[in-house]
Amino acid sequence: MSAPKDFRTTHWSVVLAARFSPTELSVAALESLSRSYWMPVYAFIRRRGHPPADAQDLTQEFFARMIEKKWLDAADSEKGRFRTFLLTALTRFLANEHDRAQRLKRGGGMIVVALDATDAENRLIHEPVDTRTPEQQFDRLWAESLLERVLSRLEEEFDGTGRSGRFAVLQTYLLEDRGTLSYSDAAARLGMTESAVKAGVFRLRRRYGELVREEIANTVGDESEIEAELGHLLHVMS
Repeated sequence: MSAPKDFRTTHWSVVLAARFSPTELSVAALESLSRSYWMPVYAFIRRRGHPPADAQDLTQEFFARMIEKKWLDAADSEKGRFRTFLLTALTRFLANEHDRAQRLKRGGGMIVVALDATDAENRLIHEPVDTRTPEQQFDRLWAESLLERVLSRLEEEFDGTGRSGRFAVLQTYLLEDRGTLSYSDAAARLGMTESAVKAGVFRLRRRYGELVREEIANTVGDESEIEAELGHLLHVMS
């Protein structure tokens, strides 16, 4: 599949917008950034040995400091992938955290984004026990977060215009040849013909691939990097 004709760097635009002093735009940009990468960052900090309460504070502060200290000045879309920039900045941030007593509480009193840390911790607790390094865990949750955004976008598209529930039936065919339902059963549930279900599955799979590429394109600086990052995604999820 070729790269999207309209190559967009939406996520990089969010990063670059957040470089400036706090405005309505930069706050919205930071919130979007935090929502997309909260879980990978939080998991990385936890895997580095910080307890949940400290990890929540550190995660909030990390995103806030990117604005305060203008770390995002180094986040140039022509200098590589945002995933790499973020992990490098996070590693340096933790290495320089010597005096926790003086640490800005939850980003200097500003809650960067209202996310439930309890939910994040519960998700980590239920992760299978493994020997991943913090960096590998970061990449894994980066990949999962990206795919969750893709599935959310797919659901919005396929359940739109009064077709609620269609995605829940068709999504089972994304990763399996025939899913857990036969085409005839799916057709009966959806009130469609089998040929219409097959056509819907084809469109769903094609759109899934397109959206994965779009999400990846949002985090790299050049079209030439899409294939490498897609390969990394597949490797991480294998």
